[in-house]
Amino acid sequence: MIQENDCGFYIKHIHDALERDSNNALRDEDLTMAQVTVLLQLNSAPKKELSMKELEKRLRVAQSTASGIIVRLEQKGFVESFGCPDDRRIKMVRITQAGIDCCHISEQRMREAEERLLSSLTETEREIFNTLLRKVSNSMQ
Repeated sequence: MIQENDCGFYIKHIHDALERDSNNALRDEDLTMAQVTVLLQLNSAPKKELSMKELEKRLRVAQSTASGIIVRLEQKGFVESFGCPDDRRIKMVRITQAGIDCCHISEQRMREAEERLLSSLTETEREIFNTLLRKVSNSMQ
């Protein structure tokens, strides 16, 4: 059982708080963190598009989960899917202008949530914290 003095307890607590705050902040846009993550991945991709397989890999989710997220984003007009011109078996996903606009709003809301999370740390502590998080994250890959 995870105890309050275990780092896993704190990591879970921080994750849950960040996710809750982010989802609350994104509610006005009718989006979830998973959906915003897809939009941000697409927005930063070459040509602003990726294959479904690449999205699954980047999100570390099953095909069915990725498909569900894409369907909901398509319904909202934030992405469009199409067959790859070179190989019709490959499903591609492209962010729309509405999705790009949504990325800008969502990034701002996520920065605000992160600022609340880190507000009790000094600049030096934030740098150390980020360095340690990166180090632990890299060891998990």
